[in-house]
Amino acid sequence: MTSTTALAREIRILVFDQYGTVVDMQKGLTEAVTPFLKEKGWDGEAHRFVTWWRRTHFENSMIDALCDRGHTPYRQIGHRAVSYVMDRCDISYTQGDVRWLVSQIETLKPFPDVVAALERLREGGYKLAILSNGDRDMLEAAKPHIGFPFDHVISVQEAGYFKPHWKTYATAEELTGEERSSCLFVANHAFDCLGAKSFGMRTAFIDRRKRHFGETPHQPDLIVADFKELAAALVEA
Repeated sequence: MTSTTALAREIRILVFDQYGTVVDMQKGLTEAVTPFLKEKGWDGEAHRFVTWWRRTHFENSMIDALCDRGHTPYRQIGHRAVSYVMDRCDISYTQGDVRWLVSQIETLKPFPDVVAALERLREGGYKLAILSNGDRDMLEAAKPHIGFPFDHVISVQEAGYFKPHWKTYATAEELTGEERSSCLFVANHAFDCLGAKSFGMRTAFIDRRKRHFGETPHQPDLIVADFKELAAALVEA
């Protein structure tokens, strides 16, 4: 990994994944679906339902990018994923139910350590941006719930592909006006760090789940437990 001092000196902007990195997707969606599933009479574990939903969504978004036949909106992928999981769980539902569940993504709250750390990073002189698989309007609706004004909020709609397609990171480079080597891409997901690093960005892996990053030539430049540790590493370096 790159020395923290060198990293802090060379980067000018931090580019964050939003879902699962800035906002707590698993906890927030589990809290939202718990009463919904209870009302439907489903006696499974709500957090498992959310995990199936998220895994199905991820798989479908990767298929969409690999097929290279035009970008499908995040919300539409979400509708397909939720419908599939409810079919799999034998839950009766309406399209209104599906739309409501997917809309909960727009109301997710940040992890407790996020906002204070972002403020510290800004005070340290860094620009701060979002690069998300979410649709433009979903990211706009999420802003009040996150409660922090990023310098740039970029949807992959601008690139026409889901991450980790290289064009998404190229689009972030273009729209922020910063060279890729001056960008530190930050994510809680290894696949996202891999995509950014292979494009030429620096990367920081937020290891909240205490998982090995894995064997790959695209190792992150920095591994931290949370945003508080990220800010401390870069501002105090």
